[in-house]
Amino acid sequence: MSKKKKVRVEFRKNREKPPRENDITRDFKEGDGRADDAQSGERVRAKGSLSRYRTVMQTEADDGTSMPATDANECLRGRVLRVHGLASVVETDDGRVFRCAVRRLLKSLATDERSVVTTGDVVWIRPARAEGSKQKSESDEPTDVSSLSSDLCSLSSAPEEGVIERVEPRHGVLTRASRRREHVVVANVDQLVIVMSLVEPNLKPHLIDRYLAVAQQGGLNPVLCLNKSDLADAVELQPLIGLYAQLGIPVFLCSARTGFGIERLREQLRGRSTVFSGQSGVGKSSLLNAIQPDLALAVKSVSEVNQKGRHTTTYSQLIKLNFGGWVVDTPGVRQLALWAARPEEMEGYFPEFRPFVPLCGFPDCTHTHETSCAVKDAVARRFVTSRRYHSYLNLFHGPAEE
Repeated sequence: MSKKKKVRVEFRKNREKPPRENDITRDFKEGDGRADDAQSGERVRAKGSLSRYRTVMQTEADDGTSMPATDANECLRGRVLRVHGLASVVETDDGRVFRCAVRRLLKSLATDERSVVTTGDVVWIRPARAEGSKQKSESDEPTDVSSLSSDLCSLSSAPEEGVIERVEPRHGVLTRASRRREHVVVANVDQLVIVMSLVEPNLKPHLIDRYLAVAQQGGLNPVLCLNKSDLADAVELQPLIGLYAQLGIPVFLCSARTGFGIERLREQLRGRSTVFSGQSGVGKSSLLNAIQPDLALAVKSVSEVNQKGRHTTTYSQLIKLNFGGWVVDTPGVRQLALWAARPEEMEGYFPEFRPFVPLCGFPDCTHTHETSCAVKDAVARRFVTSRRYHSYLNLFHGPAEE
């Protein structure tokens, strides 16, 4: 049950006027007589800046999150299909599609996130035709929809316009750290399909382990998809497949070119909300085209110079599957860092460590340099693979690597 409450919200800094001309101190010269003419009561702080706050009515959900209150009679509920810069495409519950700007108040309330709205969000929007009937103060104006023409020129499929007034609490998020801020790639999904190619670009097991940690952090069920199986020897992959299968992670060996494994992967997606993620060039869009051919997503070949993928998918988009379920195609990643994760939490992302952690000689053992460490002994005895242990060390000691 949500409760309503009043909160005080600070104005955006770019809405304030500078307290005085910035060149007074720089241009002042001793003895030129201008000091005698200076106003003795000059304000160092702009007039009224101490009180530049506004009272906002918010609703507080059971999980403690708060959002501006909305009028259900004037607003429509929908889901964000994709985000283009300042504009978002929202499909409402009645099937209509809107091009939406984000209410300025929502941007003021978002402090840690890179963007307050992301693909998959459940939002409440106010259609543009209702904006004229509601008188607003200058500080409550949404971003001008007409000023977004450059962002909306490619959104011709969404003829109606609106403003996002509220974002519902999220669950099942794919998030990462980006420039010291949280970047939520997609929200409200059930499972994460980690797409890796066996060749072109080459398989990176450490990146798989990092994705598994991100999935556990965001409450997603991980699924591993190894693409381009027609270019590799399946026998050499058995140790890798067996390792993740023992951890309870579904592993699919697929080929978007030949269609091998596509039917099994399609059944995994049926009736679920899924996000596809991985490096550029691993074949995320190609797999989706093979799963549902009418999607016709753009694809490119891998660069012959450095064997790296070329960024073809430039934004995340939510796609409805004709056999049931939703899927999000995301741009390729170059770096993947966990958001707000402390080093002492890293052992929790490696379930094979759990039987040995209570046997360590120190209760706060980090499993890196300590003596009498049961986890290190398990690695030496091959109860825990050395590769997974090295992935743990990479997560424990530093930021992401490609």
